[in-house]
Amino acid sequence: MSMKPVAIAGLHTHRGLYLTEKQPRQIGLEPANFNHVSSSSSQPSRTNKKRQLGAKISAASASGRKNRASGSSSRKTTAASSTTRRTKTKTKSNAKAKAKAKAQAAHPTQPPNTSAQQPSQAYIPPAAKPHIIPVEAQAADSPVVSVIIPVMNERRTIGRVIEQAKLVHPSSEVIVVINGSTDGSAVIAKRKGARVIQFEKPLGHDVGRSVGAMAARGQVLLFIDGDMVLRASELRPYVNSVLRDGVDVALNNYSGPTNKANVHSVVLAKHALNAMLGRPDLKGTSMTAVPHALSRRALTAIGTEALAIPPLAHTKAVQQGLAVTTVNRINVGKLNLPRVKRERTNPLEILIVGDHLEAIDWLAKQTDERGGYVDAMRKRELAR
Repeated sequence: MSMKPVAIAGLHTHRGLYLTEKQPRQIGLEPANFNHVSSSSSQPSRTNKKRQLGAKISAASASGRKNRASGSSSRKTTAASSTTRRTKTKTKSNAKAKAKAKAQAAHPTQPPNTSAQQPSQAYIPPAAKPHIIPVEAQAADSPVVSVIIPVMNERRTIGRVIEQAKLVHPSSEVIVVINGSTDGSAVIAKRKGARVIQFEKPLGHDVGRSVGAMAARGQVLLFIDGDMVLRASELRPYVNSVLRDGVDVALNNYSGPTNKANVHSVVLAKHALNAMLGRPDLKGTSMTAVPHALSRRALTAIGTEALAIPPLAHTKAVQQGLAVTTVNRINVGKLNLPRVKRERTNPLEILIVGDHLEAIDWLAKQTDERGGYVDAMRKRELAR
């Protein structure tokens, strides 16, 4: 014998029980199961009882069909309402997720929200990007003063020259350009702590200045020679003139002797070039003679290549309106050791005069054939 649940008023029964909103009650069974119901002496006869139960079942069935119809409509409404609630809940959840994502993007350093089931961990914020400092701003990499010393077989003096050069300024570098030396000057320079740029073969006169300037990192470039031992106190005025006074080119106030019958051709060339540049006040001073100092601004305007031709570099500095002035006087004429062997085969006098002619040629190309000087009232066409 089996018991089948009967649906009444839209609710399902289980084990023959019908659950209403108020209280449970037992419902009738199917006709096949009527014999299972026990009887008592107070109840009507079996036939009447069957009739009564049949009428009740018929009424219950009719009422169930009616209630099922209304229940179906109610379930549809409830289902629609439930779907709407789920849609709204899902929309709200999506909105909250988007808002949370935006907040995390706007504040990446805030720790993420961990769930209660996971063990708490210490939040480590992302590492900040390192601030890269330019080379020019780093004191360790950019000395204030670069001392440039071209060297060619000067082992007797180079050690002392470097020692004095390092005392010129607390923040300085010493650059030694080995110009084809074979006497061990490079070894001494390295031992003294200089930056050594070595060339096995000679570069030519004054080319070492250009090479050293290209390697220099200082704000001020001080040029000296490896065969002249000058005290640091004698060199500082050139550096201070650039650092403190705003000078671009600080020259050695040495013009060479002119109070004699036969003036040296190099001295004459220096005076002539300064006159053409409109700077007779400079007399015979020039970037040909050391020591002299340049500002970084001057180096940019002149160019490192021109430093290999000192009169040309001097001309470019004056012609471009840089601050060129004389500073301290050092008689390098007495300090410059004669090189007898070199003077026999390649006299330095001819080389330096040719450098001045090259500078004059450059000046004429920048202005005119007269270097910018007027021709007054001269009628040249009538003399042809």
